[in-house]
Amino acid sequence: MAQQSSATSNAPNLQKYLDLPQKGQIMAEYIWIDSDLAVRSKVRTLPYKEGGYAASELPQWNFDGSSTGQAPGENSDVYLRPVAVYPDPFMRGDNILVLTECWNPDGTPNKFNARYEAAKLMEAHADREPWFGLEQEYTLLDLNDRPYGWPVNGFPAPQGPYYCGVGAGKVVMRDIVLAHYKACLYAGINISGTNAEVMAAQWEYQVGPCKGIEQGDQLWLSRYLLARVAEEFGAKVSFDPKPIPGDWNGAGLHTNFSTKEMREEGGMKHIEDAIKKLESRHKEHIAVYGKGNELRLTGRHETGSIDVFSAGVANRGASIRIPREVAAKGYGYFEDRRPASNADPYLITGIMMETCFGAVDK
Repeated sequence: MAQQSSATSNAPNLQKYLDLPQKGQIMAEYIWIDSDLAVRSKVRTLPYKEGGYAASELPQWNFDGSSTGQAPGENSDVYLRPVAVYPDPFMRGDNILVLTECWNPDGTPNKFNARYEAAKLMEAHADREPWFGLEQEYTLLDLNDRPYGWPVNGFPAPQGPYYCGVGAGKVVMRDIVLAHYKACLYAGINISGTNAEVMAAQWEYQVGPCKGIEQGDQLWLSRYLLARVAEEFGAKVSFDPKPIPGDWNGAGLHTNFSTKEMREEGGMKHIEDAIKKLESRHKEHIAVYGKGNELRLTGRHETGSIDVFSAGVANRGASIRIPREVAAKGYGYFEDRRPASNADPYLITGIMMETCFGAVDK
């Protein structure tokens, strides 16, 4: 049996303190992305403000970048600039979660700040009205880094009963999944669904549709919420695209994309034009679509080959899938099935805009 976390066992005691009044102060949890594409956070106290804070009203903060792989020890300050604010489902009340960008002391974006360039692309091509929807797959692990619910010295039954499964022996830790769903709704994340995935202990949730840079913001915040919820249940979250070698499905971050022209009558022509552009930059996309993706994109387990670009209607083994309903109507959206589960959503959405509509000046 997996170890139980202290957070779970002490939850009733903790609640006594969470209910205490804050006497005109709020807690603001500043969240950022580190050099390994993991979320980090720390909390500060701010005075209560009627109507709440906009991101532009929040103070800049800083942290030790040498401890997160984002700066050298001799010049370690990295600055946090707030970009989005969300209600805090853990502290509740007037407390907030603050998503931030990382900036260097000289006023340049930190080299791990992928949001900066993505936001420029979204702004430059805002007239296209880009919509994104990302499908985040992940695997729940116990504290021994074993998929939750798997036998200690063996493997579960082969894949088949787990996808959208119901019942003991088919799914594990549904309580984490549902708690995360509720936390996302409370925080204002546009989470559109969740389901058990093909491999045992693997799950998926979907965020979107979101416009422009909001997709990356909300996906990152949803990852933070998932890590926090799983922490309380004594579980780990793995975004490894191939957590278990062998005849087991990997984990992706399937990306659904459309523009105003694609969503209107005759939009299939614009979808086909975009797919041709994506084919011409297949290698550039693969380069930013996640670490270890070559272990997942093998042409098996509902994936295309990492070396070959392909597209098809309702084909889950293609690089790009056009939903059958979209092909029948002649307009809508397409799905890029290449991104790995650990990819940076800012890089995914940014390169999609760059490939389809052109780069912007640095």
